[in-house]
Amino acid sequence: MKAILYRYLKTIDRYIIKKYLGTFAFTLGIFVVITVIFDISEHIDNFLKNHNTLNEIVFKYYAGFIPFYMNLLSPLINFLAVIYFTAKMANQTEIVPILSGKASFNRFLRPYFICATLIFLVSLFANLYLIPYTNNLKISFENANRFNGDDPAKSEVHIQLDKHTFAYVQSFDNSIRTGYQFILEKFDGDQLREKLLANTIVYDSLKRVWTIKSYTVRYINGLKEKYVDSTGRSKDTLLDMRPVDFITYDNGYTAMATGELSKNIIKEKLRGTGALKEMTYVFDQRFVYPLSSYVLTLIGVSISSRKVRGGIGLPLGIGIFLCFAYIVVDRFAFVFAVKGNMPSIIAVFIPNGIFGLVGLYLLSKAPK
Repeated sequence: MKAILYRYLKTIDRYIIKKYLGTFAFTLGIFVVITVIFDISEHIDNFLKNHNTLNEIVFKYYAGFIPFYMNLLSPLINFLAVIYFTAKMANQTEIVPILSGKASFNRFLRPYFICATLIFLVSLFANLYLIPYTNNLKISFENANRFNGDDPAKSEVHIQLDKHTFAYVQSFDNSIRTGYQFILEKFDGDQLREKLLANTIVYDSLKRVWTIKSYTVRYINGLKEKYVDSTGRSKDTLLDMRPVDFITYDNGYTAMATGELSKNIIKEKLRGTGALKEMTYVFDQRFVYPLSSYVLTLIGVSISSRKVRGGIGLPLGIGIFLCFAYIVVDRFAFVFAVKGNMPSIIAVFIPNGIFGLVGLYLLSKAPK
């Protein structure tokens, strides 16, 4: 393995890769430690009030918290790390001999993009497989301990269960998994054929069935109607809905496995509860967000490879400004996708598209 590396990676490649990955890992570690310290100070009262054990805090909450923020921060930390060590190389006149030795700027970029590819692959794997699992740990812990302090239950929920069946629940109590004022309607085309009304509906997690209590049913066949009064009685029924359909949590879709999220998107297209835009945005972002490692690396090298008066302060200042600009554009893209009519696949490409063009412009102005 070492012989292969020495064969395909020259001394300057190995030097830049070592600088790149070392600075990236160190900076990311520092930011994660700071983030954890601030989070502990913010939630220490919650931990004490809920009597959480150290094992629960470390292996449930922070086992999800740390990977989430590492993945969230990695493109921006990568950007700042590239600017820092590249500007330092330029300030120490290490880049001039490289470019003066008949090496093109594109050749100089090769080790940077090798590292960006490694970060891209790790980030893609994390987005598709690791982060949904760890987010599930984190969000489950937060919900169990009411970190947000709000009642997560939805009200006035309409769900389309299949092409012919519609359900309505006026309110839902997740603590006892009970819905109130339940209506189930079945249609044949545009004609209502059956309407069931019940005071309560309870989910049995062991049998995985819904128990409808104290209900009445009206059957309609043209001008003929049949009314069945089952007040005081109950029956078990299989319905394609779960208690989670009546609960909303912040970042809830980020805790779904990619395959599960894909299936829920298909269901949501039929049900139409209003969550489709956010679900598709989260799904598309898992594939697109890792591409930012290439975009931000290109910008970072382009703005910091020139030696400037004042050392590395100016490139770092520009880098921090661009980091904030990237976050703002990303948030605007999310709003356009979820609250507007912009397709999610276009919205998730907006930050990388805009900053990719900025990177190409800066590349054209970089020292050759």
